[in-house]
Amino acid sequence: MKAHVLGPVRVEGDGGGSIFGGSKVAALFALLVTSPGYRCTRKEIAGFLWEGQENVGELVNRAVCDLRKQLGQDVIPHGGRSGYCMLRMPEGCADLLRFRDGVAKAAGLNPPERFEQLGVALEEWDGDEPLLGLTGSGFHLRREELRAELMAAVYARLGAAWEARKEKWLRDETEKWFERAPELPQIFRFYLLSHGDLLERRRERLINEWTKRYGKPDADLQRAIDEVRGAARRPSGTLVPPVPDQLPGSRRRPIGQDELIDSLVEAVCGEQDAGNLALVLISGMAGVGKSTVADHLARRLRDRFPDGVLYAGLNGFADGGVRPAEPDEVLDGFLAALPPYTTVTGPESKSNALRSALAHRSVLVVLDDALNAKQVLPLLPGDGTCAVIITSRNDLLRLQSERRVLFRKMEPLQEADALEVLQEMVSAEDRAKHAQAFSDLVRLCGRLPLALTVVARLLQGGARPLRMLPALVREMEEERKRAKLDTLDLPEHELSVRAALNCSVRVLGEEARLLLWQLAVHPGPTASWEAVMDLGRVAGEGARTDRALVELVAANLVELRGDRYGLHDLVRAFARRHVQPGPDGETADIEWATVRQVLEHQLHNVRACDRVLDRERTLPIGEPDGVTVTEPAEPAQAMAFLDDEYTTIQRGIRLAVGQGIKRYEWLLSMALVTYQWRRHLLDDARRNLQYAVDAAESSADPVDCAMVHRMLAGTRWRLGEYDAAVGHLRRAVRLSEEDHSEAGRLSLARSLHRLGITLRKQGDRRGGGGSAVQGIGVV
Repeated sequence: MKAHVLGPVRVEGDGGGSIFGGSKVAALFALLVTSPGYRCTRKEIAGFLWEGQENVGELVNRAVCDLRKQLGQDVIPHGGRSGYCMLRMPEGCADLLRFRDGVAKAAGLNPPERFEQLGVALEEWDGDEPLLGLTGSGFHLRREELRAELMAAVYARLGAAWEARKEKWLRDETEKWFERAPELPQIFRFYLLSHGDLLERRRERLINEWTKRYGKPDADLQRAIDEVRGAARRPSGTLVPPVPDQLPGSRRRPIGQDELIDSLVEAVCGEQDAGNLALVLISGMAGVGKSTVADHLARRLRDRFPDGVLYAGLNGFADGGVRPAEPDEVLDGFLAALPPYTTVTGPESKSNALRSALAHRSVLVVLDDALNAKQVLPLLPGDGTCAVIITSRNDLLRLQSERRVLFRKMEPLQEADALEVLQEMVSAEDRAKHAQAFSDLVRLCGRLPLALTVVARLLQGGARPLRMLPALVREMEEERKRAKLDTLDLPEHELSVRAALNCSVRVLGEEARLLLWQLAVHPGPTASWEAVMDLGRVAGEGARTDRALVELVAANLVELRGDRYGLHDLVRAFARRHVQPGPDGETADIEWATVRQVLEHQLHNVRACDRVLDRERTLPIGEPDGVTVTEPAEPAQAMAFLDDEYTTIQRGIRLAVGQGIKRYEWLLSMALVTYQWRRHLLDDARRNLQYAVDAAESSADPVDCAMVHRMLAGTRWRLGEYDAAVGHLRRAVRLSEEDHSEAGRLSLARSLHRLGITLRKQGDRRGGGGSAVQGIGVV
């Protein structure tokens, strides 16, 4: 098939069918070939081909049928009755496709090659009137879009000619275009640049006439005007190659990062003033705002670098099957922007050529979303006054070991700044009215800028009116319980917390991925180094858990908080639900082994402290098996250890309760109670021991169960709940009476003794005295 739409529409099918002119069949073909995915709905077809008419369903069917007859069912696989019509385009069969492919190929070439490639692409055009003969407002809009693509390619070729110093061609070509379209700023820009030898009077008259007729020059045209007025001309009259300015469009202002950006500006300027290369590395977890900060930093610094700005998105953690950029490809783009436009081949030669090109220049280089040091190192200048800004979700430890780096790790926002992200478009009245809901949303977003932006977009777009904020909070609370992130996943790919985290996890090694999942199973909020290493034992002998942990910390998926390790709440939710810890069918077994390892580590370490705090109590825990135990030397060390671990242990008890693992429900609670009494954490102790009583009643022997009741009674006694304490002590007496061994008699004596003391505390001196005497008699 041969198809043409960049001029008159005409198509020649492989089966001999042909389409041409302004017929409905030609219009349908043109509509399909210019639509995304070569696909249109029936409604779109009706709107383009029968604009303003109603009840045209049969006309649509006839047009689709006629097109299928001319081109065949292989090209038009759907008859349109399913709701849409699609075109299967063989590669390179249409002038539009060849044009677009040629323009895309030109983007990564050096200026001389880019100039030639764009020339080949532009030859596909038959004049400058695409879709010739097709009428209607829809086709008028498509025609304007195609003309915009044409002019973008024309401008790109003029730019390539300027960079390649093809002065005669540029001069002749701009004269033709300036005669045809003098109103276009880019055409006038290149006309001025290629006619730099005009007499000053003639040049100024041209500039004044253009400004009077067409308005104020845009930034590019103004720079060209400044150049031809003498700011950047050589004595010979030849053109100075353009200064690269490759920063993408400006991003939104990074809220809460002024201090970070100011410190980096000061540091870079200091290095530049000292004649040194400034190498900035900004790392942090997915969605923390690294690219936004880097962009803002680069815009603050760009005036310090007169030889321009180079930019490359390295796609280190891109989603959707996009592979990380190869250094070789990035080097091609950089060298294409820097004279003398070398044509060397091979990564090492290109890297050397880049260093040579930058040796006597002052250029700012931005490398966004780097995967690792291997990707970055070939792209760096040598010595000199250049600066490089790198962003990565990894800490790039190799880079930091080999080069002097200004390293900054970004953290989630402070609460006030996080609120500002959410409330940027909210009135003061509504902020006050919904203060609690906004505070809850900040907490549920983990103060992560990407998550906050997703929620802010929901509110700004009207998807969630402010009056529905409490419902949104409840929805997100429920999602957190189920480890889901649906609310924080918008259709736009860049606004998906789930997609961003998936990109970070995808590049992890197998052991690091398993450890991340295990840390999500771990009750948190933090774990000691020893606890993390014990998790690695689940993977079996030979596991290098230490290396896996280093990988996770360097990837900013695990946070180092003092000397403990933790997960951001959103990372925890993502890993728990979306990370596969091992082969299909083994997840349940791995989870059980992980939970058991977490709780066994906690139990033996808490018990080691409890033995120091209460040397008389015995608990049927057994010897440690496959866990690391920290043995405190004296009570102060034991209390300090439990201070650090307390929140994690409390969550461990809840994990045991949730999983119904009786051993840890009652033994962990019992091992912790002396510490809780000393720290006056009596409500926690009562709650834990109530779980422990229930678990012990169904799994422990009578003597141990009686001990749990006595400890719960002691907690209730300290809370002033004497009646409840008596009830537990009476139960302890009955349980002890079931065991006629020496241990049972000792348990009975202790239970009666404490019952007597408690009854006397209540004022029942007779009953209290009797119980106490009875206890002495048992012993």
